[in-house]
Amino acid sequence: MPAIPSSRSRTRDRNNVLSRPEFMSLNQPLWSGNSESQGNSRRPGQPKHQANLPCDPQEPTDNANKDRKEPTKLPEEDCIQLNPSFKGIAMSSLLAIDICLSKRLGVCAYTSSSWGTVRSMVTLLAFTGHGITWIIGTIVCLTRSNTQAGQEVLVNLLLALLLDVMTVAGVQKLIKRKGPWEISPGFLDYCVMDVYSFPAAHASRAAMVSKFLLSHLVLAVPLRILLVLWAFLVGMSRVLLGRHHLTDMACGFALGLLHFSLVETVWLSSSTCQTLISIGTLSWSSFY
Repeated sequence: MPAIPSSRSRTRDRNNVLSRPEFMSLNQPLWSGNSESQGNSRRPGQPKHQANLPCDPQEPTDNANKDRKEPTKLPEEDCIQLNPSFKGIAMSSLLAIDICLSKRLGVCAYTSSSWGTVRSMVTLLAFTGHGITWIIGTIVCLTRSNTQAGQEVLVNLLLALLLDVMTVAGVQKLIKRKGPWEISPGFLDYCVMDVYSFPAAHASRAAMVSKFLLSHLVLAVPLRILLVLWAFLVGMSRVLLGRHHLTDMACGFALGLLHFSLVETVWLSSSTCQTLISIGTLSWSSFY
């Protein structure tokens, strides 16, 4: 049989469509190890020593089982509580009522408010319960007192005032509750660290001072009634000015009574008060 010229065979291979590079995979026979060869083939960007490693067929199934066993957990803030407890509903309702009533009672928050014309009088009333006012007034009365009984009462009152200021400032710093009208505190408020809303420092101080004076001063019945009324109006004035909520005022009254009970428990004797007065007088005399 005559041999076919090589030029004719080249022409036939060139005209064959299956001999093109893009159709070369059609000429290869199918075999069962094709998937393994594809799995062992090196991926783009994969090192050569990793391309020759056999793949573990159990790994995908293990990962799938882990995904089924460990469902994705949503963040707590994205979860909706479909069945809230009765306690949570009650607390949310009371908080909403407190905020609503406190905003309605803030009639002297600004000069443009409904009671803005009496805002200066309400501010003066609140100033009578300020910590700076009572601390300075107690120190002045202590320097002018000549009796040991009076000095004993005034030293314990000063101790109660300092305890009230420090305790209220610490609780306010811990809770960090804002007032209903978001009014920035004044300079005197920063001096006694009365920056936040809960608890009401003026209410705590007024309750403590009124209870202290009622217990250690002999007052007539009208004066006793006026003292209790003053304490209530001082606490209420801060609500009218939009600085505190009603619950802040109520907790402030309770905290003031607690401070009074604590001071009565650790009451300083007359000799201890005289020692403290002598130390204070000596420290002041060193400046002269």
